[in-house]
Amino acid sequence: MLPLHRAGDSMPSQYDSYNDKYYKNNRHLSFRKSLLGLWSRRRFSILIGLLLTLVTVYISVIRDRSSIFDITDSKVLDDYTPPPFIPQDDEEIVISNDGDQNNDISNNSNEDHSSSSSSQSNNNSDNDNNFLFTQHPPPKQLTPSDSGTAYRQQRIVDAFRHAWKGYQQDAFGKDEYQPLSQSGHNWAPGGIGLMMTDAIDTMLLMNLTEEYAMTREWIATQLDFDKNQDVNVFETTIRVLGGLLSAYHLSGNDPVYLEKATDLGNRLLGAFQTKSGIPYASVVLSTGLPFTFHVPSSTAEVTTIQLEFKYLSHVTGDPKYWDAAERVMLKMKQLVDQDQTLDGLVPILIHPVTGTFNTREIRLGSRGDSYYEYLIKQYLQTEKTEPMYLDMYRQTVQAIRKHLLAKSYPNELTYFGELLNGESGTIHPKMDHLVCFIGGSFALGATQGLTLNQAPLMTDKDREDLQLGKEITRTCYEMYNTTATGLASEIVYFNTEAHGGDSDLYIQPRDTHCLLRPETLESLFLLWRITGDPIYREWGWKIFESFEKYTRLPNGGYAALRDVTQIPPPQDNRMDTFFLAETLKYLYLLFSPDDILPLDKYVFNSEAHPLPVFKP
Repeated sequence: MLPLHRAGDSMPSQYDSYNDKYYKNNRHLSFRKSLLGLWSRRRFSILIGLLLTLVTVYISVIRDRSSIFDITDSKVLDDYTPPPFIPQDDEEIVISNDGDQNNDISNNSNEDHSSSSSSQSNNNSDNDNNFLFTQHPPPKQLTPSDSGTAYRQQRIVDAFRHAWKGYQQDAFGKDEYQPLSQSGHNWAPGGIGLMMTDAIDTMLLMNLTEEYAMTREWIATQLDFDKNQDVNVFETTIRVLGGLLSAYHLSGNDPVYLEKATDLGNRLLGAFQTKSGIPYASVVLSTGLPFTFHVPSSTAEVTTIQLEFKYLSHVTGDPKYWDAAERVMLKMKQLVDQDQTLDGLVPILIHPVTGTFNTREIRLGSRGDSYYEYLIKQYLQTEKTEPMYLDMYRQTVQAIRKHLLAKSYPNELTYFGELLNGESGTIHPKMDHLVCFIGGSFALGATQGLTLNQAPLMTDKDREDLQLGKEITRTCYEMYNTTATGLASEIVYFNTEAHGGDSDLYIQPRDTHCLLRPETLESLFLLWRITGDPIYREWGWKIFESFEKYTRLPNGGYAALRDVTQIPPPQDNRMDTFFLAETLKYLYLLFSPDDILPLDKYVFNSEAHPLPVFKP
């Protein structure tokens, strides 16, 4: 049911019988006389015929009323074919002989494969004719030809199933999972399907038939967005809306996902009811009205809904979602052109009423990060038909080099600092783990989704950007490699002076926690796909092994860490949805054949939900 404020204006607020022309002219009396005349024997047969016709029409309408109110069009329903169900048995996975695009290089061919008790489960059966997901063009196989890489891929699938096992037995249907207390928590009464929608496309890609069937059933029968609760527009968009849209595509256009996505999109649109075009940070789901107490908005959040809203317009044919998202970007372009930014670097807070920035602080981490991520992705999503986004992206890359780039001491690690007052030359040597997405973005922008093997046309500046992406990703890996646990903290600071000690980076006590974030793994995946350098797989595997050693719980689930500098590390009572949606998905794709979700055919939203490239 849509929010009431979007109902049409055709019905009057009240009915005035005195001024009704029908009653005013006494036409009801003449109508009554006409009815009496019908009872004559001469007209009785005519009346019976009319009644029978009306009954026939009424029955026909009632029978077909479901198609009248269906959100999806008939073409979607006609084209949908349910994915094949893969039966369960105890046979081993099949390792196909076809090769990857890049050569798989692994040093673990002699590892003990028996350490993964469920690694041969046919729940992840690699039957090339029975992919659970639909992709255009379809991949040749699910498992790599190299046995060592296939083993690693299967271990990551096992990790997902172990994480899901804990959630399923302790908090199934809840928005968030608290693994230490074996409980769950909802964002709104009854939940909004946060964990379910965020994880479902990972299940499709991993061919997890049992988990997928159970989750789809819950979404189809239990997911309801008519909740009297304010929710964050950005988080709800990238996790729930993005998850539903990705599942819609990967499932072969299963209409249940589009119906839910359209309902949610309609409710989120209320946040955009501002003169500036900048949306409020939150919206009340039941009414679709903006929650105006949460101001100002995060700049990253209002500019990280565009991929999802544009794709929703593409699949529904309704331009209102695209228009709302585009209006935000046109406002941002205006602010850049009016010199309200630092050469395209945007302050991290913006007010939805005035459409102006509320601070001068600039950073690539929290509240700023995904603005830069979505510039190049918007250009690629619509088959490079919107050059404005490529221009904005290139401008920001140049500004990042000029104003944020710095080197640590003594090993000259590349990092991007912060400008606390928005002025160039005053770099604060702090970097969030969230910044680690940027290495992959630089690589994606340099080749525009093509691999080096495909010989993309690259300028000297593109090659410099690719090299910068490699350097910052090396720094992000060192954020893991230099801790006792092998896992990165939420924030690090860099040594900038010779008398600051021998370590390039250090962690302050308040920043030692680890939330099992995906950003470094995202860049490792993108750099592996684009360059084929096996070092990115080796770094990714080391990070995964640290996850397994210190965050895996014995009875199911994984737990975040409070302090990555201690052994044993104290655990935290949370397993965020992005661990299933992003962290494990990027790890899985890192060790999967390269024709699964090729980067020139798909873009990943900020929650790692793949959406197909299309031409508007």
